[in-house]
Amino acid sequence: MPHNNTSPSLPTRLLRHLRMTRAAARRAFPSTTLKAIQASIGAGEREHRAQVRVIVEAALSLGAVRRGDSARQRAHELFSHYRIWDTEENCGVLVYINLADRKVEIVADRGINARVTREQWQQVCRAMTAGYAQGEYEASTLQALASLHEILREVLPREPDAAGDMHNELSDKPLLL
Repeated sequence: MPHNNTSPSLPTRLLRHLRMTRAAARRAFPSTTLKAIQASIGAGEREHRAQVRVIVEAALSLGAVRRGDSARQRAHELFSHYRIWDTEENCGVLVYINLADRKVEIVADRGINARVTREQWQQVCRAMTAGYAQGEYEASTLQALASLHEILREVLPREPDAAGDMHNELSDKPLLL
């Protein structure tokens, strides 16, 4: 969501995407961090009706970088590919993290997006990217997810008597691409 006005030059961006390997992404998001993210999503979804999915991608393909594809475009592509839009209440939310571009994007389905301001989403994204700049991937992600869940509790609260019959439409397990 946050977009700065200064984009890196194509050669600089290509180098970033070449250097950011899947192994580097695994170092930033080891299995313990991915499990903590999964637990946070599960706990949050017990308090609201939204369905949250986190996707971490090391880098875009070189073809996508050459075409000038943005992290936002890739987030929309993944939102569609993983059918995050396909929930009963139109309440899917994708948190997309692109490590090479140093971007976090949130794409929300129409059942949520109409109720949340762009600034609210941007605050969540800024909290993550600020922490990532300090190398605090797990803490920043968990803190941002807590803020995201707070927003979602306000706009799509779980009915008190519905906790027992909730069903999970999207996997809570984060994806590392």
